Amino acid sequence: MKLSLAIVALALAIPTASYAQDSTAVSNGAYPNTFSSGSANVSPFTNQSKRFNDWSISAGVGVPLMQSADLTSIKNGNGKNLFGYSAYISIDKAITHAFGINLQYDRGETRQGWFNTKDAAPDGSAVGARTQYDAISLLGDVNFSNLLRRVDNHSPYRWALHGYAGVGTLAYRAYQKTSSGQMLMTEVKPFKLGSMFMQAGAGLKFKVNRRIDIEGRLMYVVTGDDEFDGGGDAYSAVNKRSEQVSDNFFNATLGLSLKLGKHESHLMWHDPLQEIYYKLDVLANKNQDIEVCKKGDADNDGVCDDWDRQLDTPAGARVDGAGVALDTDLDGVIDLYDKCVTVPGPVENNGCPVATTGPVVETETKLEGIEFDLNSDRILPSNTPILNNAVNYINSSNGSYSVIGATDTRGTDAYNQKLSERRANNVKNYLIKNGVQSGKINAIGKGEKDLKYPECEPATKCPEWKNRANRRVYFEAK
Repeated sequence: MKLSLAIVALALAIPTASYAQDSTAVSNGAYPNTFSSGSANVSPFTNQSKRFNDWSISAGVGVPLMQSADLTSIKNGNGKNLFGYSAYISIDKAITHAFGINLQYDRGETRQGWFNTKDAAPDGSAVGARTQYDAISLLGDVNFSNLLRRVDNHSPYRWALHGYAGVGTLAYRAYQKTSSGQMLMTEVKPFKLGSMFMQAGAGLKFKVNRRIDIEGRLMYVVTGDDEFDGGGDAYSAVNKRSEQVSDNFFNATLGLSLKLGKHESHLMWHDPLQEIYYKLDVLANKNQDIEVCKKGDADNDGVCDDWDRQLDTPAGARVDGAGVALDTDLDGVIDLYDKCVTVPGPVENNGCPVATTGPVVETETKLEGIEFDLNSDRILPSNTPILNNAVNYINSSNGSYSVIGATDTRGTDAYNQKLSERRANNVKNYLIKNGVQSGKINAIGKGEKDLKYPECEPATKCPEWKNRANRRVYFEAK
């Protein structure tokens, strides 16, 4: 009986444990559909988008005490103080930060009556009993500390009060001993209609570290059976001592939980408000009298003079993030005065080529000014006009181009290489989506090996506008 229950519990546990893995999601950059929250920075919630570990394995040992029965483990008229033993193991799955489900296997032995069955009966009227049991149950786990946590509670979160309740199947052998000897009174097999039971209780957890928790539990087990205490037949003399029809017992245990997964934090220990607390504290510590654009904006191009690299931009000229007037075709004539914005030409001809017959011949090999935010491969809205002009420029030429991505010097070489490749591929995909033939362009990532400002190594040696200029994508003719 015990072996069969253990095998069933193991068979149910192995498939669930095999899914105890987490990773970090990467947004695909697509705009949300009608049913999304409205944010453009969302992605479907999948097993790859989890930020927290949500699986754990728990085990513990304890002492069961028959409390409501014809033969008890507590000195209350139906017995004296007798202590048994118990043990449990469970697979725990956190559904939210406040609720989880546990698949639990229990095994133990209760001792009840007027003497320990290991000893001889003290007299002819004394009755002692013991019950060996095995149980499998499915428990709901409510994290009351997370559920009822006050908004203004900023204290460290190391203790947690949990509540448990669930049902399962109970198998047992109940023995009774008198002066005549010991005999098996009742045997119940598992997975029968009469073997169903329920248990409920509470546990107090302490987080030792990111992997280990210690927990003390007190559970109350309702067997639903009047013969669990070893009293024998329902109409026997022993079972007539009390009117209740269910033998129930307390089970006090002390256990450990091992949290599984690759992340730093477990979902049941995460307080969603802590992230808000941190951001509010950061804002509270900031100087509220922040002065933006201390030096003003002399040329009124929308870029503060603090980081404007061209302080005399003509009125009406479009500029990049560094305040430099745009020159899409890089012919030396800014777009404001260029009559042929996407085709290079001499200054004397207002930026238009002298010969207009036949296909345009490429005279420049680079198109720069497509910059990115720190640690991001997202194309900024301010870059789309430049890229749209690049579409026209590439389509009007008969050459092919390399889309080259670069980064600043923050981060490792390997990380920057992958980031530059993602930036180049995002720009390439944008161009193809907007009409450029895929055969005319290819994407290359150069990481931090192709700095526009080589002196920015490390990045702390330069102002931020130079680091931003290093985070770019540009074009080269093949």
